[in-house]
Amino acid sequence: MRAKQIPSSLTRSKSQILLLFFSLSLILLSFLFFLFPPSDPAASSITHPYPHPRIPPQTSFVASLEHFLTHKALNHRSSDDTVRSLLQDDVRMFDDRKFAKEMDWVHGDPYYPLNFPIRVYVYQMPNKFTYNLLWLFWNTYRETSNLTSNGSPVHRLIEQHSIDYWLWPDLIAPESERLLKNVVRVHRQEEADLFYVPFFTTISFFLLEKQQCKALYRVLVSTRILVLSKCMRCLCRAYWVVQNLLILGSYFLWLQEALKWVTDQPAWKRSEGRDHIFPIHHPWSFKLVRRYVKNSIWLLPDMDSTGNWYKPGQVSLEKDLILPYVPNVDLCDAKCVSESESKRTILLFFRGRLKRNAGGKIRSKLVTELAGAKDVVIEEGTSGDQGKAAAQKGMRRSIFCLSPAGDTPSSARLFDAIVSGCIPVIISDELELPFEGILDYRKIAIFVSSTDAVQPGWLLPFLKGISSTQIREMRRNLVEFSRHFMYSSPAQPLGPEDLVWRMMGGKLVNIKLHTRRSQRVVKESRSVCTCDCRSGNNTTSSTLSGQALSG
Repeated sequence: MRAKQIPSSLTRSKSQILLLFFSLSLILLSFLFFLFPPSDPAASSITHPYPHPRIPPQTSFVASLEHFLTHKALNHRSSDDTVRSLLQDDVRMFDDRKFAKEMDWVHGDPYYPLNFPIRVYVYQMPNKFTYNLLWLFWNTYRETSNLTSNGSPVHRLIEQHSIDYWLWPDLIAPESERLLKNVVRVHRQEEADLFYVPFFTTISFFLLEKQQCKALYRVLVSTRILVLSKCMRCLCRAYWVVQNLLILGSYFLWLQEALKWVTDQPAWKRSEGRDHIFPIHHPWSFKLVRRYVKNSIWLLPDMDSTGNWYKPGQVSLEKDLILPYVPNVDLCDAKCVSESESKRTILLFFRGRLKRNAGGKIRSKLVTELAGAKDVVIEEGTSGDQGKAAAQKGMRRSIFCLSPAGDTPSSARLFDAIVSGCIPVIISDELELPFEGILDYRKIAIFVSSTDAVQPGWLLPFLKGISSTQIREMRRNLVEFSRHFMYSSPAQPLGPEDLVWRMMGGKLVNIKLHTRRSQRVVKESRSVCTCDCRSGNNTTSSTLSGQALSG
């Protein structure tokens, strides 16, 4: 029996319908795919610890401060953490709460105490110690006549050491505006790993103490009393000395008030300040009361093991942290460095103070050795915008930039050279560098001992012997390293603020160890460890061994 045949016309009709249906389905699927693209599992598994910046970073201290004071400071809370009365029970109860929280972390976090983000409690100090000092700077920074005894502009020095400003606004900013994820602000003290004390030590030193003394002297000079008889001059000088002592006494009382505010906190009494951070970046600042906070973490420009600026036992790499100066020149980015390549015709450049004290005496010796040499520029520095422009122009036209010690082992000139794409030649035997647990400075700088540097005819042939290949590689590294020394608002990933907290993470275990030991070791025990038992930071082996024996 034959199967029933289907007409060919009907077959073709069905094929056309199926083809039309298939085509419409493909069009619909393509449309849906365009509207709702599928997520890539591999891409979704990649975590980005830092979001892309939504706000262009501001690297100018003055511009950032203006924005902060006019837009952010108005919204700050008027209440503060002032302790009205403190009983021993308050410290004990705080310690119990802290213990309970730490036990939660021990059992709940397999990486504790090696944990990120670091939890920081930011003290809310009275306005006279924080916002009022910032307003004082803002209202007076245009007074260019304010100079230190060696002619440096006071407000420029404050900018160079303004690390206390750059860290604080980032910590107190809303999380939605912050880019750093390795540190978070907590609002309960028992939840904190560290405590940040937002005290502006450099501003208070230069604008409350030093400038008041100078202002008094200017008043005496302007009245022309000092040009009278010898007897009258002696009386006026005596009056100036007495008034200076009164000003110093008033400033000391003001510092003591700030210090008492901090040391009254239960968290301070629990650890004796070992987990508290103080920004003490200018070597003159906070000098009158440093002995009371020697257990705390200091944010410093260097460690000057000569004893000229810090007394033995006050600072150590174990507890403190070196932070870079704020550069005085503009950043020369990758494009700038590339374009300036052919213009770098100066072999070695230096512009700054040619005479300094302490370790800075090396400068006059270098001037004697290098004066008049071909392709070498050695100039006395000048202040103000003209001095900045001259330094910036010179560094961008040079292959190497001389970075000798100043009054302290460190100098802002080192960081000016780095952000200018000029290879630093560091001649400072006692120098400690920022973030050296993370950064390898051998990739961007040349280190020369003071003994070698002043040998007749040694330094310039040594620099000329460095190959062009090595110079190009070091300059490429400078472009990459520059971001580590540019403070900004908001603080940027891999910027100095970011590296501060990465370095702090490495100190946490040791901080907790010394805090616990201090709580249980009896005071008569020889094993009570103070800062005095830590070795100094000298780089020469003979000095280290001598200190170890004396300790």
